[in-house]
Amino acid sequence: MTANGPTTTLTSHPITSTAPGAADLWRRFRGFLIFLAVLVTAGVVLAALRSGAHHGALDPRSADPAGSRAVAELLKERGVTTRVVTSAQEAARATGSDTTLLIAAPNLLGPDRREELRAAAERSGGRTILLSARGDAADAFAPGVDARDAGPGKVRAPACALAAAVSAGTALTGGDVSYHTVTSTAAACYPEDGRHTLLVLPGTVGGDTVLLGNGALLRNENLASEGNASLALQLLGSRPQLVWYLPSLAEATAADTAEEKTFLELIPAGWGWALLQLTLAAAVAALWRGRRLGPLVTERLPVVVRASEATEGRARLYRRAGARDRAADVLRAATRERLAALLGVPASHAHDPAALLPAVSHRLTGPARDLTSLLFGTTPADDAALVALADHLDALEREVRTS
Repeated sequence: MTANGPTTTLTSHPITSTAPGAADLWRRFRGFLIFLAVLVTAGVVLAALRSGAHHGALDPRSADPAGSRAVAELLKERGVTTRVVTSAQEAARATGSDTTLLIAAPNLLGPDRREELRAAAERSGGRTILLSARGDAADAFAPGVDARDAGPGKVRAPACALAAAVSAGTALTGGDVSYHTVTSTAAACYPEDGRHTLLVLPGTVGGDTVLLGNGALLRNENLASEGNASLALQLLGSRPQLVWYLPSLAEATAADTAEEKTFLELIPAGWGWALLQLTLAAAVAALWRGRRLGPLVTERLPVVVRASEATEGRARLYRRAGARDRAADVLRAATRERLAALLGVPASHAHDPAALLPAVSHRLTGPARDLTSLLFGTTPADDAALVALADHLDALEREVRTS
């Protein structure tokens, strides 16, 4: 590599900006922006459609098929006042001898709230109804009762002496939990494989606890079937006041010290599907944009660069990186190509020792040299050896050129 080579002059061109303008950005991203706008609009519309009178499953304010507004209206006609509460404190304060406390989701409650409600229910002398209680919830409100997962919900006969069940007849029960108890004073109804889907346990101060294996019979879509309405009205309407406890999101996910949950457990189930949809949308957008990548475009330099400056710049880079092997290879390869052109050796054989070395030896008239080491040798040991190699290659090329 030397600074004595020919000078290459590049034509100067006006400097132009390659940054895309507003119109280019719009054409490039308009499809993605339109898709995003449609997605946001659809989300807003769905949220608006689901608002208003839609409250959720087993909500006495909801007219949805899974809601329970119908049973609340029937209870109202019979003089029973239904009050919806969303916190354990409100539910505990509302208990009394003339009150039925319905806990729609007892399994969501932490130990502190379960204990608070259990103590209030025992003191009240009223009725406490739990839907699909299992595990810690069943142990807290009904000690000694064995709660297990039940088979599918279906219409069953009462098969017990409980007046409400006998009067209602067949009803839709099961589907979540079934119960078993050895308490002789308990009323066990609607059996399933030796267990029961409705259990009524007497309390210590005149009240009782009702374990209902599933709340399906309270839903609007099922209330008119079989004896569901009769059983629901008799269970929920035995007292003039009905407190319907629906734990709020904050109430259900509040972190009790004894019940720590992981981050993934705190994420609502619907967000998993939303994340999957967003991931698929991102993948489709990436494929859509990726297919528009075209070939590389060579850009003309807007300045004049001398060949010697480019050579010196590259040499400094090699020196800074300590790349003597790369520098030596470049020097030898360039020399071999120039020698092949001078000697009439085909360019395809310029790097073939068997083709190039005899032609060079034939042209030289001085003392014999080790051309193999000079043109195809190893990496120089230090910078001084690299400089010496460059001088020897330059001298060899001059000798061949002038001979």
